[in-house]
Amino acid sequence: MKYLITGGAGFIGGHLTESLLADGHQVKVIDNLATGSAANLAGVIDNPALRFVKADVLEYAGLDRDIADSDIIIHLAAAVGVELVVHDPVHTIITNVHGTERVLNSAALHGKRTLIASTSEVYGKSKEPEFTETDDLLIGSPYHSRWSYACSKLLDEFYLMAHHRASGFPGTVMRFFNIVGPRQTGRYGMVIPRMVSAALSDKPIPVYGDGTQSRCFCHVFDTVRAIRSLAECKDSIGRVFNIGSRDVITIKELAEKIIKQLGSNSAIEMIPYDKACEKGFEDMLRRRPSTDAINELTGWRPTLSLDRIIDDVSHQMKLETQQ
Repeated sequence: MKYLITGGAGFIGGHLTESLLADGHQVKVIDNLATGSAANLAGVIDNPALRFVKADVLEYAGLDRDIADSDIIIHLAAAVGVELVVHDPVHTIITNVHGTERVLNSAALHGKRTLIASTSEVYGKSKEPEFTETDDLLIGSPYHSRWSYACSKLLDEFYLMAHHRASGFPGTVMRFFNIVGPRQTGRYGMVIPRMVSAALSDKPIPVYGDGTQSRCFCHVFDTVRAIRSLAECKDSIGRVFNIGSRDVITIKELAEKIIKQLGSNSAIEMIPYDKACEKGFEDMLRRRPSTDAINELTGWRPTLSLDRIIDDVSHQMKLETQQ
């Protein structure tokens, strides 16, 4: 099969590219390296089945040609990370909305199997104990820029579903819940890489707010399996799927766990939101997915624990410091 991955030099995209190449598929990656990195493809860059194009999906003149020449499109290119979203909301909206618009219009024109990445952020301020794909969504006020990311990704979802209803377009939405693993950077606010990096250096680990906000963390290797299971399943067309772990941990407990697991001497530094973020910053207090839909359709469930995630992230960071 011939795959086209936008954002394929990103954290998830790099691992997905490696997995597809290992199974003999051809892969073309389009990435402008704004938040991705060529290092994420270093292990496969010489593979003759890989073609890498450094370009922005907003401007790349060859996008329609490349989509027409592919069997499956995985659209991962996006502005990611809470810090980037809060500090540059205009870039977030333009990239996430108009970039996806270009990809979907071309893919629909050519009738190409397409999966797009969305996010748990679309559930917004919902207080449900777990989030199901058919839930109503509660997005915060436009006065708080963090919600621009959720709205931009939600518009992507509506746009894909509109194409599906209009023409039977073979598209699928994937809502990612805190995907973590080796090669992820803490540069844009990803919590586990930041905490692990601090712990390995015995530096204070910042925990924002009161630390009781909870999350579920899914290993990127499990995520790649989920993406591929949906891509290969025609019954996933026209549907939305949560992808994530269901094991809940608070952010303060996470910091404590990382310190203990890595044998660190780091202290936990509690930082109020109003000192770390823009005025009026709102966080999601709980974020747990129902994964019944993808499990019932493909049999997928995550298998790698939070302990494994922490070990893999710390091992990768140790290797990088030795190079």
